[in-house]
Amino acid sequence: MSITIRRTQVTDAAAVAELMSDPEVFGGLLQLPFPSEEVWRQRLTEGTSPGKTDLQVVAILDEKLVGLASLRPEGTALRRRHAMSLGICVAAHAQGHGVGKALMAALLDYADNWAQVLRTELKVYCDNERAIGLYKRFGFEIEGTMRAYALRNGQYVDIYAMARLHPNPPRWK
Repeated sequence: MSITIRRTQVTDAAAVAELMSDPEVFGGLLQLPFPSEEVWRQRLTEGTSPGKTDLQVVAILDEKLVGLASLRPEGTALRRRHAMSLGICVAAHAQGHGVGKALMAALLDYADNWAQVLRTELKVYCDNERAIGLYKRFGFEIEGTMRAYALRNGQYVDIYAMARLHPNPPRWK
């Protein structure tokens, strides 16, 4: 089983909508049920427009899209240009097969070596132990707990704010 990581394409919209329709996937994210292929087509189109500093990649396993991950600027504030927000999801059946690890490695290589990112941030539900373990293996640390952050299955749940600083920031030689 070989995992291929590549930049998203607009033609991935149907497969991404299918991935996001799985309750085991969208339940771990801030996504809603019943995703629209058209909405994902629009998001993927916007993400590939010229001048965007976002990176959105997919993981392909056995010729099927099984993961999606992105790095996005934290906002437009000049003093926050060094920070990007990371998001990742993996199909339930593909979890534990190295897909998340491959997606994280690709995003952090981009952040560290190409995108001038000093600080990578993410949010994760406090009960998502598998994801928290993955993030910690890549150097992320829990910086705080946000109480009643999001509504999930009719209950307000807490999230951790996690971040990772570039392990070896670039210097002038």
